[in-house]
Amino acid sequence: MSKANSIQEADVELGWIDLLDRNKGPHYLQIADALERAMIDGRLKPGERLPTQRRLAAGLGVDLTTVTRAYDEARRRHLLEGRGARGTYVAAPKVELAPVLDLSMNTPPPPEGVDFGDLLRQGLSQVLLRADNELLMTYHLGGGGAADRAAGARWLEAMFGRVDPEHVVVCPGAQAALAALVLSLSEPGDTILAEPLVYPGLRAAATQFGRRLQAVETDAHGMLPEALERAALSGARLLYLNPTLQNPTGATMPAQRRREIAALASRLGLRIIEDDPYWLFEDNAPAPLASHAPANAYYVSTLSKCLTPGLRVAFVLAPGAAERSRFLAALRSFALMPAPLTAALATQWIFDGDAARLLDGVRKEAQARQDLAQGLLAGRDQPARRGLHIWLPLPAYWSATELARAAAAEGLAVTPAAGFSAQPPAPNAIRISLGSVTERKRLAGGLRRLSQLLARKPAPPVLPLV
Repeated sequence: MSKANSIQEADVELGWIDLLDRNKGPHYLQIADALERAMIDGRLKPGERLPTQRRLAAGLGVDLTTVTRAYDEARRRHLLEGRGARGTYVAAPKVELAPVLDLSMNTPPPPEGVDFGDLLRQGLSQVLLRADNELLMTYHLGGGGAADRAAGARWLEAMFGRVDPEHVVVCPGAQAALAALVLSLSEPGDTILAEPLVYPGLRAAATQFGRRLQAVETDAHGMLPEALERAALSGARLLYLNPTLQNPTGATMPAQRRREIAALASRLGLRIIEDDPYWLFEDNAPAPLASHAPANAYYVSTLSKCLTPGLRVAFVLAPGAAERSRFLAALRSFALMPAPLTAALATQWIFDGDAARLLDGVRKEAQARQDLAQGLLAGRDQPARRGLHIWLPLPAYWSATELARAAAAEGLAVTPAAGFSAQPPAPNAIRISLGSVTERKRLAGGLRRLSQLLARKPAPPVLPLV
């Protein structure tokens, strides 16, 4: 083979990867991510032979160990397979043993450019070195210790600026926090005002505690102030809002509407539960409503949606000592405390900067998945969004319930709008969650199958013989 042909062959073999960027995380992860992207967009196909580790290292100007780690990571993701002396090849699609590809649960995706396992090992090592191990395995007072509340205040600085740690309550997850807020801020039979489509966890808490949800009319910017004023005539005292990348619609309430709603709630004597798990995913997110109504708003920020659900840590910013005391009493009735070990890990990560690194990786991966979905669902999705989910209005020939059933038959789980409806009827739409499928390649395959399903009309019902 001539030298010219050899160079041309090397160029073809390396055409799937760009130059590495030292500002974009470890080089080995950049290489593994490039492999995955090339497989998703078809530049690398199953069965293609990859360059040897030495050739790739030379082509990218990195050491051999970096490429070895990259190929090991790619094998862990089931992207590659070794064939002994014959070399390394792009893996064939893996046979799915799981019955359903889950597009129904909003969880953060694996962080881009971050070795989560290494981050976890280092964080726990630091916790065990610095903490009294006996204290990590015993009961703690509810609301968090001083260090945990200080970490919560640090976390909330992005939304509010400086926060007094005395105003922060550390909770075992956002669902427990919401349930305790409903319990402490309302009575059985009371009405909770909310948007027509609402987080299912609030519905569950309201039902469990004998409260009634009342839907308040919205427009593209969220809850309408005039509709809220009319609804408040029912005697409601509690208002629930999820104003940033709202679950399920993905809409973000603009700053002016937030100021109007906050001022109106204050005038009407409404207490506000502001559930804001996605604020950190939105570029230039408006200030929370709680910053405009600090005396009557309770702000909930969970780590489960932006770092990892396994921490089971959420921070509640409560307005005053009496309000915090009532809230804590309600919380202790069913959830005494966050798990001390995971609370300590969250605190460690926040103070040493690893939480910010993990958040950045999750944000990057979430946006890559949004971009992927926009391409695969072209013409079907609304304008580009941020965050962990997509709200997809359906063509008239599909009902949300029928589509969810048909998707399940295809091995896909999606959530129909009825699961979010505060009051019927629900719109004809589904929510697609993008984070719970670990591998981006598998997510792409699931979204393609969903797009193909949407393109064909449902089979007509089989009529019984008479």
